[in-house]
Amino acid sequence: MFETAKSRSDGLTRRRMVGLMGAAGAGLAVAPGLGGGEPAAAAPAGAVPAAPQDQRLQALKEEAIRAVNKRSKLVQEIVDSIFSFSELGFQEFQTKRYLLPILRKNGFSVQEGIAGIPTAWMATWGSGGPVIALGSDIDGIPRSSQKPGVIGRNPLVEPIGFDHAPGHGEGHNSGMAAVIASAIVLKEMMQRHNIKGTLKLWPGVAEELVGTKAFYVRDGYFDDVDVTLFGHVSSGLSVDWGAASGNGLLSIEYTFRGSPGHGASPHLGRSALDAVQLMTAGMEYRREHLPIQQRTHFVISEGGDQPNVIPEIAKVWYYLREDTADEIIALRALAEKIARGAAEMTDTELVNIQVLGAASPQHFNRPVAEAAAANMTLVGMPAWSEDDHTYARAVQKAAGSSNPRGLSTEVDGLSGPIPNQYRQGGGSDDIGDITWKTPTITIRYPANIPSGGPSHTWWSALAMATPIAHKGTTTCAAVYATTVLDLLLRPQLVQDAWKYFETEQAGRYKPLIGPDDKPAIHLNRERMELWRPRLEKLYYNPSRHKTYLDQLGINYPGGKSS
Repeated sequence: MFETAKSRSDGLTRRRMVGLMGAAGAGLAVAPGLGGGEPAAAAPAGAVPAAPQDQRLQALKEEAIRAVNKRSKLVQEIVDSIFSFSELGFQEFQTKRYLLPILRKNGFSVQEGIAGIPTAWMATWGSGGPVIALGSDIDGIPRSSQKPGVIGRNPLVEPIGFDHAPGHGEGHNSGMAAVIASAIVLKEMMQRHNIKGTLKLWPGVAEELVGTKAFYVRDGYFDDVDVTLFGHVSSGLSVDWGAASGNGLLSIEYTFRGSPGHGASPHLGRSALDAVQLMTAGMEYRREHLPIQQRTHFVISEGGDQPNVIPEIAKVWYYLREDTADEIIALRALAEKIARGAAEMTDTELVNIQVLGAASPQHFNRPVAEAAAANMTLVGMPAWSEDDHTYARAVQKAAGSSNPRGLSTEVDGLSGPIPNQYRQGGGSDDIGDITWKTPTITIRYPANIPSGGPSHTWWSALAMATPIAHKGTTTCAAVYATTVLDLLLRPQLVQDAWKYFETEQAGRYKPLIGPDDKPAIHLNRERMELWRPRLEKLYYNPSRHKTYLDQLGINYPGGKSS
């Protein structure tokens, strides 16, 4: 039904070898053991190989780091602008309108609406191989509206009743700044030094809904990609290889239909809400007998119209998380069995099961992760100011820390897979599907405060338009740029990446979406229609204000509005 990673990689082997060897001779000498001569000796297990000794490549990396630092203003403006847009998944229209002119101005061709998703796009520059894809997420989350640089909850816009506006309480306003700044630097260097290769830039739309990357893969947008570098906000600088610590996930909604009636004569109707409640009860009773790695969460997305009318339609939306694709498929079968049982008990119908998104378990590429870790050491952590540490400690103290320590100052670097016996489940990211299509890593970069309160809430938005986010994101851009230079100029690295992929992953991808499933682009539409007019008044204007903190009149690191 679906093309496997194994069949794809076999078909590209000849193209990859020819293209990469051609790139090796395009303007730069390649060190012995790095694609021109005998292969390098394998590094000991768990070791990070030393940075390549080719002096010109090293000089290019240093040039790239300097060039990225000169783009720090662009990084700051993108970080602050996307923060101010505060857009939810599938509704990132202002973010797209803002970013695409920057890309086109810098020579990238842009294909909009990829995979049938209006806010998704693929931007391309260059020619020939290798083809390197750079991506990061752009969506926000509900109820996390928050002024940056303050201490405590202070939303950008006033709540409506108990409802707060969306915001970037997950930090996704930062990653695309690193992608774009590094890509512009790389493009200019590739032109200046006659380096062949292709850059492809793309956004993680609706990642909080795990809503798009599986569709990108299914619809072929990574078929020609040699390596993917992804970035995600963190409080440290690190990269993993092998099976990741989190779970895969299936987002799925169950719709029940009963028959309407008046609450005064309930025997004449059949409640679809009863079926939903019985399904959720059944899932809770089964939880005790499920593996420890599993996570199931639900919301009742539709429960009826008003109390005196028996609900004819009711819907329940589940996230089903497990450690492997097979276990997720089994959990889905169990959920459907319970749903059908609930329908039978209530004399209602299970009329629709709709997949809203999916995230395969993640598996990251070891050779590419090792190269990125070496570049993290080269780039180093940001030069935090005392103001940065002061603000971080204030947030940590407000969050309840008894030992506020400020910001991380040491590179965390490389870590390997967690042994199966210690895997206990966790979060999900739909980058997992891309990891099964092409060698992929996630660069975690220090743009937020460690232990600064519960993640994915307004707490996590506090630092995301401050110098902490600006400096940490610029660091990520430098790691992107230096690692892409390795991939462009060390053909053996890309070959090793594919050797690892073909040994550990090829042919093992089990997509969690089917050929007829469609992206859930309707999600969050009404919510953004409510909040967007209120948020538009607060969009960042870089032509009038140096930073978003300046525009909001916030005294950093004092945490007060003027």
